[in-house]
This record gives sequence, C-alpha cells and structure tokens, in this order.
Amino acid sequence: MPLPPLILLYLIFLIPICSSSAAAEPLPHQSHFTKHKFHIKNDNKSDSYQQYFEITRPLPFDTLIPSCTLPVFSHDFDNTIGLPPATTDYSPPTNCTWTHVSLHLSVASNGSQYDRIAAVWLDGAEILRTSTAEPTPDGVFWNVSKDLTRYSSLLRQENITLSVMLENVVNDVYTGVYRLNLTFLYYDTDSNDTSSEGFNFPLSLFPLNRKSTVMKWEENPVISTMNREENSLDLYENPADLIIPVSGNGDEGFWFRIEKDSDVKYKGIQIPSNTYKAVIEIYVSFHGNDEFWYSNPPDSYIEMNNLETKRGNGAYREVLVMLNDNVVGSVIPFPVIFTGGINPLFWEPIVSIGAFDLPSYDIDLTPFLGMLLDGKKHSFGLKVADAISFWLVDANLHLWLDDNLKEVQAMAIEYSFPSINLERESKFHELDGSFEIEGKRKSEFSGWVNSSMGNLTTHVHKKLKFENTIKFHNNGTQKVVKQQVKVKWELRVESDTGNLISRTIVKRKYPLKITSSTLAGSEKNNYLMITNLEHSLTEEKSNGNSSSSLVNSQQSSGWMFVQDHDVLSGAATTHQSYTYKDDIGYYSRIVSAANGELGNDTTSFLCSSSL
Repeated sequence: MPLPPLILLYLIFLIPICSSSAAAEPLPHQSHFTKHKFHIKNDNKSDSYQQYFEITRPLPFDTLIPSCTLPVFSHDFDNTIGLPPATTDYSPPTNCTWTHVSLHLSVASNGSQYDRIAAVWLDGAEILRTSTAEPTPDGVFWNVSKDLTRYSSLLRQENITLSVMLENVVNDVYTGVYRLNLTFLYYDTDSNDTSSEGFNFPLSLFPLNRKSTVMKWEENPVISTMNREENSLDLYENPADLIIPVSGNGDEGFWFRIEKDSDVKYKGIQIPSNTYKAVIEIYVSFHGNDEFWYSNPPDSYIEMNNLETKRGNGAYREVLVMLNDNVVGSVIPFPVIFTGGINPLFWEPIVSIGAFDLPSYDIDLTPFLGMLLDGKKHSFGLKVADAISFWLVDANLHLWLDDNLKEVQAMAIEYSFPSINLERESKFHELDGSFEIEGKRKSEFSGWVNSSMGNLTTHVHKKLKFENTIKFHNNGTQKVVKQQVKVKWELRVESDTGNLISRTIVKRKYPLKITSSTLAGSEKNNYLMITNLEHSLTEEKSNGNSSSSLVNSQQSSGWMFVQDHDVLSGAATTHQSYTYKDDIGYYSRIVSAANGELGNDTTSFLCSSSL
C-alpha cells in the first residue's frame, strides 16, 4: 500500500528537506525508534488504557470452564537492567484434575518507553518468549494466551522455580513501567463441560468494538489440531515425559547470549537409557546490530563507503543445533519485528506477527538416540551462523520414556547435513548497489529405536531454500529488502518390516518485503522516512488423514519525521488477514488500523460440516 503521489508531495513541502547528497552516509532505514515525543490524543476516547493485540487464533479449550485457576506471578518491571530474573515458587494446584494448561499473560504500561524483550522459564526451561508494546502517556495494555500442555511434565512438578526476565530502563526520559501478571488455567478436556452453548471465545482475548460472524459450530466443540502449539512445529500429540533445559544458569536470564559467529553455547546432558523419542525445541530472538539482520549489507559496502554503522556481515543467519560438535539441525528464524521496529506507528494497536508470542522451533533428534543412549553426558550446543551482536537463544530437550523397559536399543543409520550452498553477489558503486544471497540445503537423518513398541525407524528429511536481495538507490537513501524462506520438512516412521507407521509433512514459507526512502531534514539528525512493508507466514501440515493450513499476512505503509531515533510526527496504516483451517473447522480474522485507531475487525468461525 504505497502512499499516493499527492500525499507524498504534500509531505515533501510540509517538512523542510535538504538534498540527500549532503548526507555523509545513507540515513537510517531499518532501525529502532521510540514515540515519546509524538502521541496522537483522541478526545473521543475515555480515560481507559488502549488495548494492543497480536492476531492469532483462540485456544479451543478456552470455551471450557477451567478446573482451576492459579495466579502464579505479579511484578512491576521498572529499572531492572542488569538485574537477574524475578522469581517465584511454583507447585501445581492441589485437588485439581487437568489435561491441558494455558498461560495467560497480561501487561499494562503508560509513559514513554522502548519495547523490551522478555521470557518466562519454568525450572530453567523456557515456556514463553515475548516482547512488549511501546506505551503511550494515556496507557496501553495487552494479553497473551498460550497453550502450555506440551510442558505438562514440568507443570506437574512440586516446588520448582518460575522466572521472568524483562530488562527495562526507567529515568527522566523513559518513564514506562511494565506491570505484568501471569496466570495458569488448568482444563479437564475429558469432561468437556462448556461454559455456554455454542462456540464462544472469551472476550478477554479480543479488543472492543469488533464484529464477529459466528456460523455453525459443534454444540460441544472437540479439541482439534487448533490446540497444538501456535507457532512451533508441533510433532507429537502426547506431551513429553521429561523436559531438560539447554540453557544458562539464570544469573542474566536463562538464555545464552550469542555475540559472533564463532560463539557456541554448550550444555552437557545425560539422557535416560529408556528414551525412545527426542525433540529439541529452540527459542531465539535477535537484537542490537542484528535486530534487522535480513537488511544488513556486506562489510565490503560499509568499509568502501567509510560508514559508521555496525549493522553488517550480510543478510544470512541460521541457528545451528550441535550435538558433540556435529550439526544435527538448523533453523532460519521467522523475522519477527518488535513494536519499535521499522516504523513504530505501524504497530498501534495491531502488533507485528509473533511480537507478543515469538515462535519456537522443533527439531526431531530421535535418529541420534544411538549416539545418546550410552549412559554418558553429551554436549548439546547452539550457535548462529554469521551472527553479530547479539542473539538470545536457548532450548528445551523433550524426551519420551518407555515405562516398560530400563533400556532401549538404538542405532543411527544415515547422517547427511551438508553445509548450506550459499551464492553471494555484490554490485555497488559508492552508496548505490545491489546484494543477493541464495542458499539451498537438503538434509537427511535416520535411525532405529527398539523399544516395547517395536523396532521403529525414524526418517527426517528437510529441504531449505533461502533468498535475500538488498538494493540501494538515490545515493543510498532508497532501500528495498526482499527475503524469502521456504522449508519442507518430513518425518516418517516405519516398522522393521518396512510398513509405514506415520508420516508428517510440514511446508512453511515466510516472505518479507520492505521498501523505504529517507529524506534529510533541515537540521542535523532530522529526516523523513517513508516505508512500505509486506510480511507473511504460510504453513501447511499433513499427518495421515488430518491436515491444516495457516495464512497470516500483514501490509503496512506510512511516514514519520524523526529526530535521531525519536518520532516527531507521522501517520501509518496496517492491514492484516489471518486464516486457519483444519479438519474440524475454519477460523478467519481480518483487521485494519490507521493512525492508532482500530477500523475494520471481522471474525468468522465455521465447522467442518459447513465447509
């Protein structure tokens, strides 16, 4: 949605502009901003805080009456920079029968503040990676709901520690304090008692003044594939029997901090000898000079033009999972944009995809059990290829145990993880030019495990394709970033006679396009930035006779007049379309916002019999 020419012309005459050639280096494009010098006050609003939200589908068991509700944590994060996480003791509620658990996070803040990264850990295992909205003087609030059922083995433990990390700075300029409350809701889906007839989602999940179209749904809705992890590649219906964190000691948060490509963070783990299935779940976020890694030019461009920016090293990044110095899996992360990123006016009140619930990524390690079931400690490691400062990464090792055996037998059959075949091309003259990166990889792992369920062989196949193009025009003041990541992942389990037991196929695609233009202002460090953004995530899953699909896309456009990193004035629009479909039903939501005001907001529900 580019700005109309008349509006663009109006902006150019409205704001005093100098020639762009006067700049010693290209003005900022992908960067981080605050709004503490600019706020639109709507006189028609009440004094209540404005609700911000990330569009996602509700959890299906939200329609059930919780067996019990447990407020677990409440804290005001003020000047917490450099402090260890805030902690509290956790034990599951007594006399409570449950099969599913959800997390409900509520946060409120007012004043001026940057966005902040945050995480929740249970006994050192991360269960939520999130970030904050940038508050306004009038105040904002938001809610996050997440299915925690996959962490049931942790949630059933007594007297363990829950930790929350949110480093914040409060001073005379940045006054926003983040007031955070965390509650766990426990559900018994076997009883399947609903709070009312029909399919009614709790209002707390939605902003006010929305339009809903509720079409036929089951009177007592069953738990569909919607109850699986919202953003991770959920591989198994039954939660793991044991979860072991691959994380730090917690003094500065349990995440590992990656500063450069050569950093590898290891943890030694001895896994039980009766393990028959293993999956590692990765949490990751990117910050500092790598917050916009997908838009970083190569170092040669920076050096030849004598630029001061540290945002270099090109635009390819990949999180690698190591086992005893061998790479056993990788992830190119979804490019989550925080609420101060690109143009913070885009993210009022709709935040970017994944900003409040960053995705986690699952990698099946079952083919490697032949290496791990020897009664010894093994080194599980994480690194980020081509990284610069800084990345926050950790992982959870999910293990399924055979209650009928003290030991299971296993052996690796195939290991093929070639280095990614990257082709790079750079063409530039002074501040204008283009940079292209293309990469492909096909990896294959397989191994058998002989347990009380039989001798089963697990095959894991993954195809990865990565494309990134960055172009600078007009003396470096116009920039176009295009990125496309495609992943096809297949898990196949066969019996010792070659019969197919199960087959799961996941296809994911997340394209990103950012176009931005900057015009220097009449004063030092003042400039006008005009930006258009297209961002989406599509996913298709199939497992036997069941399938699901997700299409989540955002388009944003706007302008802002900036001094250093402070927004002085601006305008923006965001449109988002979210559609999810599985064998049980269909959920759709279409939302638009302009200049911080929610416009169209339409939701539809359908059951499979209506499709």
